[in-house]
Amino acid sequence: MKEEFPLVSVVAGTYNQPELTLDFLKSLKKITYPNYEVIIFDNASDKKKPGIVKETYPEITLIENKENLGYGGGNNVGIRAAKGKYILMINNDVEVEPGFLEPLVAKLESDPTIAVANPKIRFFYKPDTIQYIGFTAITTITVRNRGIGFDEKDVGQYEEDRFTHFGCGTAALIPMEAIKKVGLISELFFLYYDEMDWFQRFNDAGYKNAYVHNSLIFHKDSMTTGAMSPYKTYFINRNRILYLRRNVHGLKFLIGLMYQFLMAVPKNMLMFLVKGQFKHFIAYKNGIGWHFVNAFNPDVHKNISLD
Repeated sequence: MKEEFPLVSVVAGTYNQPELTLDFLKSLKKITYPNYEVIIFDNASDKKKPGIVKETYPEITLIENKENLGYGGGNNVGIRAAKGKYILMINNDVEVEPGFLEPLVAKLESDPTIAVANPKIRFFYKPDTIQYIGFTAITTITVRNRGIGFDEKDVGQYEEDRFTHFGCGTAALIPMEAIKKVGLISELFFLYYDEMDWFQRFNDAGYKNAYVHNSLIFHKDSMTTGAMSPYKTYFINRNRILYLRRNVHGLKFLIGLMYQFLMAVPKNMLMFLVKGQFKHFIAYKNGIGWHFVNAFNPDVHKNISLD
C-alpha cells in the first residue's frame, strides 16, 4: 500500500571526521520530508571521536563500532538497527538539497520493481558539474564501467528519470523488503566495489535501478581515503577481481581472469615501478596477492542474510 510519508531510515558512517558528519547533518536538518530517523555508525575512530555529533544532534542514533567494519560492515550495522520502510544509505561527505528525499520516495512508491533510487549527484567543490546520473554495466573482461554524465557541466541535459545498470553508493534509497530478499552488503570488500556487488545482486533478483532527476545532492569526493592513496590502490584493485569472482561465471569468468592476470596486473605493476610509486606498487601487489591466499576460500561466494 502506498503511503504519503513512509518512514525513511537515514544510515551514514563516520571515521575520524566528525566535522564532515556535522556538515551533513546540518544540511539534513533542512529537508522538507517529515518522517525520517537518522542512524550514524562510527567505524572505531581512533583520532577524532564522534561524541560531538551526538551532543550536537541528540535526536540521532549513534552506534560506535568496536572495530572498523568498512563500508559494508558499517552500513549493515546501521541497516539492522533501522525501522524504516526505506533505507537511505548515504555518505557523510555529502550535503543535500531540502527537497531531495520526496522524489526518491515517490519513485519507489510508484514501482515495486525498483530496488535502488539515486539522486543526481554534483561535485560539492564544482557545484555545476555532474558526478553521477547513472552507470553503464561492468564489462566482464576489464571489470570496469563508466559513469554516465561524469564531469559534464549540468546544463539541463539529464532532466528526466531513467533506469541505469547500477545505482550509486554515495546516496541510495532502498526498500527494506528488497534487502530482506537479497541480503546485506558483502563485508569481504571492506571498501570499493561492495555497493556494485550489492546492486548486481538486486539486478540478478529482477529489480531495477533508477536515477531520479529532480533529487539533488553534492558530494565532497574522496574525503576519507584520499584521491590517490595506497589504501585506495589496494582495495580498488583487490576488489575488482573479487567482484569478478563473485559475479561472473563460466567462459566469461575465465576470459576475464586471464585478462586480469596476464595483461592488466603485469602492466599496472610495471607502471607503478616506472613512475617510482613504490608504496602503490606494494599496495597493488598485496591486493592481487590476497586472491592467491584466498583462492579456495568458500566465504568469497557467501552472502549475509538480514534475518
